[in-house]
Amino acid sequence: MRQVVQRVSGGPAEVIEVPRPVPGPAEVLVRTVASVISPGTERAVTELARASLLAKARARPDLVRQMVRKARAEGIAATTRAVRQRLAGDIPLGYSAAGIVVAAGAEATGLRPGRLVATGGAGSASHAEFQAVPRLLCTPVPEGVTAQDAAFATIASIPLHALRLAQVGAGGKVVIIGLGLIGQLAGRIAMASGCDVAGIDPDGYARQAAAKAGMLALDETGDDTTALVRAWSRGRGADAVLVCAATRSCGPVSRAPALCRDRAAVVVVGDVGLEFSRAPFYQAELSLLFARSYGPGRYEPAYEAQGVDYPAGQVRWTEGRNAEAVLDLLAAGRLAVSDLVTERFGVAEAGAAYRLLADRTQPCLAIQLSYPEREAPDGPVRPLAASACRAGPRRTASQDGRVPLGLGLIGAGSYPGNKLLPALRTAGFSRFVAVTSASGLSARRLAERHGFEKAVSGAAAVTGDPEVGVTVIATPHDTHAELTVSALAAGQHVWCEKPLALSGQGVDEVEKAWRESGHHLTVGFNRRWSPAVRTARAALAGVPAPKLVVYRVAAGEVPPAHWYGDPRHGGRVVGEVCHFIDTAAALVGYDIEEVGALTGGGPAASGSAHGEVVVSLRFTDGSLATIAYGSASPVAGKEWVEMSAGAHRVVIDDFRSVRADGRTCWRGAQDKGQRGLAAAFYGAIHGGTPLPTEAMLASMRATIAAAAKASGHD
Repeated sequence: MRQVVQRVSGGPAEVIEVPRPVPGPAEVLVRTVASVISPGTERAVTELARASLLAKARARPDLVRQMVRKARAEGIAATTRAVRQRLAGDIPLGYSAAGIVVAAGAEATGLRPGRLVATGGAGSASHAEFQAVPRLLCTPVPEGVTAQDAAFATIASIPLHALRLAQVGAGGKVVIIGLGLIGQLAGRIAMASGCDVAGIDPDGYARQAAAKAGMLALDETGDDTTALVRAWSRGRGADAVLVCAATRSCGPVSRAPALCRDRAAVVVVGDVGLEFSRAPFYQAELSLLFARSYGPGRYEPAYEAQGVDYPAGQVRWTEGRNAEAVLDLLAAGRLAVSDLVTERFGVAEAGAAYRLLADRTQPCLAIQLSYPEREAPDGPVRPLAASACRAGPRRTASQDGRVPLGLGLIGAGSYPGNKLLPALRTAGFSRFVAVTSASGLSARRLAERHGFEKAVSGAAAVTGDPEVGVTVIATPHDTHAELTVSALAAGQHVWCEKPLALSGQGVDEVEKAWRESGHHLTVGFNRRWSPAVRTARAALAGVPAPKLVVYRVAAGEVPPAHWYGDPRHGGRVVGEVCHFIDTAAALVGYDIEEVGALTGGGPAASGSAHGEVVVSLRFTDGSLATIAYGSASPVAGKEWVEMSAGAHRVVIDDFRSVRADGRTCWRGAQDKGQRGLAAAFYGAIHGGTPLPTEAMLASMRATIAAAAKASGHD
């Protein structure tokens, strides 16, 4: 399918071929009929992408601070690689569209195939021939409303939410500063609600459109404009001012108090400067509010990703119900939007649409994209670079006479692209066949960078591909066990990133599939194969005394909305502490016989993105291990391991050095064992030393037990 994207590193917007997205359990697959380019938002996105690095840094100081912290903790080289990776990414453009339901996930009930729906959400309702949209951002369109009009529903929800914040009703006087698309829609919705509206904008075309819709359209002339607003509002001033402009200047917000009545509301909708004087707001006791996108539910993972709605009695107007209200206004004829479209393009010509958007000399309110009426076949995408470099030698035997096993990848995030695939290629895997991802876009780009023959839609296209003999699974945690079982049942060797499963039952199902398959299975517990762990084990190999392992991890905080806080993915114990449990088991070399866990005073780390947890392990030889895992900043190094046995002591310092009894016995660049595990996996498949799969399964069971104790569910 075709999708419109913007490279983070700059250049023009592109229309590229990507695999069709795969809807998650709470998502709906929609074939797009129409989408709307929002000039203000999308112009800002594309201009920032084309800006210099310095300009990007000024625009996103939060990311600069994040990179500085990363440089202190991991070094300049790792940070440089991370910055390059981010710049190599794509931004899916678009967030307001309409189309026909094709399929729905198991939890996305109430929408049948063939139904026309309005869709919303950046990264979901993109300018693409198919969209995978969260169920609560997928709204049935009433009879009589066209797809072209319904495509405005999400964009129009933005000013509707702002008006709700302003708490104006019938007869209210509303002033709108900035008559771009959002301002035009704000005025029309306010009038449909019984308000009187005055709009201010220096652009004559925008004022003409506002006046045609019934607003009092005013040029910005300072005191004269203020006097006109005062006269229009019977000398009192506006009940609400909506700042819908987009400018770095603080002028629009500074302008608002002069237009307001006493104790009025000023709602900031657009991206404007905020360096203004407090006094005018204080003297009139104005309420200064900021509208956060489409309404309650926006940026809330439980609402958007998991489909957990708010009860209408508690939150009447969510972002989904705001979209319903816009569609009802369209159906009733109280809101018109079609005349706001200044240009129309087919999706294949979207590049021309964005060139028009960049030309600020051309009048532009809304640009609409249309899509093919017939559904195109869903086939693999074969990037030219990949097909050119892989097609020739794909069946050629290597020097030792072996035909290369085809490798498939499920999940195209940054970790497999930066770490796994380079390690696997170095180990000897030379034929990369198929890659898939939920969105399709990341799969296409990863295929280009790493020489995959094709990017495909859905995990089944990898596990069911006869050309794939090895499958690497690097998807969200809650999918690992199911995908591993499917790949093993398909007769493939499997590398599954940690964690292997989220429950004991899941581990049991994977173990059963592994034993029945006769194929190789490894988990991404790469620290076992690091030079540091191997050196430490060798240093204490001849010491018969039980070992005492103290493992300190400064994992750093993650944002509150990070997926680690999503209970569906198991939390940080199952998701990350499993690494350290397996490493401790590898260092001791005996089976774990008892597990304990305690959480700190913060939220339980087992189900949260934050918090501290201490895990204790006892081994069958009498050895003990304590893992102290916390969200402290890893400035002094993320991992520190001290292992004592009798009179001997070994220290691993963040996988950069090993000291045994005060003597440095290994030092080098940080190496957490990805290349070592890849080499062991390749060797096992080709008849070498078997993998310690049973030990890794045991580590997963111990991790799940620790998570249960940490959460109090043991």
